[in-house]
Amino acid sequence: MLADQYGLPLTTSVLEARDAYVTGVNHTLAATFGASDAFAASVEADPGFALGFVGLARARMYDTDIPGAQKAMATARACATQLTEREAAHLAVFELLLQGRTTEARRAVQDHIANYSRDVLVAQICTNIFGLIGMSGEPGRESLQLAYTTQLLEALGEDWWIMSVHGQALCEVGQLDEAMSMMERSLALNNVNANASHFKAHTLYEQGAGEIGRAYLADWIANYDERSVLHGHLSWHRALWALEQEDEAELWEIYSSSIAPAASHSLPINVLTDAAALLYRAEIAGLDVEPELWSDLSDYASRYFPNPGMSFADIHSALAHAMAGDGDRLAVLAETQSGFAGDLVRPVARAWGAIARQDWTAALQNLTPVMAEHARLGGSRAQRDLLELTYLNILLKSGHADEAHRTIKSRRPIFSQAAPVAGFG
Repeated sequence: MLADQYGLPLTTSVLEARDAYVTGVNHTLAATFGASDAFAASVEADPGFALGFVGLARARMYDTDIPGAQKAMATARACATQLTEREAAHLAVFELLLQGRTTEARRAVQDHIANYSRDVLVAQICTNIFGLIGMSGEPGRESLQLAYTTQLLEALGEDWWIMSVHGQALCEVGQLDEAMSMMERSLALNNVNANASHFKAHTLYEQGAGEIGRAYLADWIANYDERSVLHGHLSWHRALWALEQEDEAELWEIYSSSIAPAASHSLPINVLTDAAALLYRAEIAGLDVEPELWSDLSDYASRYFPNPGMSFADIHSALAHAMAGDGDRLAVLAETQSGFAGDLVRPVARAWGAIARQDWTAALQNLTPVMAEHARLGGSRAQRDLLELTYLNILLKSGHADEAHRTIKSRRPIFSQAAPVAGFG
């Protein structure tokens, strides 16, 4: 019986199947393009390799090919006749995930990792900003994420993948020096790891090191395949820094080539949230945003997120609908409470509607109660700055300049001297 790169036995005796499986796992952990091809090669070499089909199902999920993922998982089940206990549990976790049973899947992941801490493809499900902990809507989820990655770090040690996701968890709780150290150690071991590059960008953002971050990502992304899952989101970071540094030409070039729905190869939740946040942050910075960009994004949101329930996506869908003037679509989100933080989605959606009408009093009334706990909506600190800067802009528009300065200084001090909001100074 062969073993994977973490020393875990695999029920295949075909070396080519094992090697391609290892390649697929590495692509998944590094967020690089090629996981689907690698797992497909693995099961072609050994059509009875169940975990190869599980890996293929995971890769198809990242490709947003759910029918393909379901087909791969069905084949995995058919092959699962002589699996080890660990492999059988591994397969069961991904069945729950693919069925959308996220609460059960999260519990299964944590139970599994308690027994098999080196099973990284399972462990990965609960890491990252969009993992099952990050998108749980629970108060204190950042601390839960850090506790989880700390457990994994203790088991895996000097491993390029765990250091990158542990660094992200450190960054989100404000331990920036420790986060940067983790990123640098991860990149030293594997510089093509897009997760480490991504989280290094987050840490630089939190440190207010925009010029350094912009130069770093421009250099790093040059060799990153644009079909990779994080290419659009890394481009979003670059565009934000271009906005802060008043390079409007680069901002729109990056948007049109890498972030807009027609250009991005990212997951739909990243396409929607990145595009909506960038367009509105450009608006409040005083730039002109073409109306058709909002219309296109509203249509995209309606196509990929037609029903409320994924709260982080819902607030961005509501923004797109409001700015596109689509009151019917907006009303669904403003009047429905569904999802892990649905109680916060409704007032945010109503605030976007008020903003579109330039009713700053109503916008302030709706958004103010959300600000104390908007972390429950999901996303990183950098992503939730959409709400922080929107709140700042509303205060300015409402004639509360002194309060605006006090609020940003206490809530997001990195913007206290120079926030990218027109009229702030």
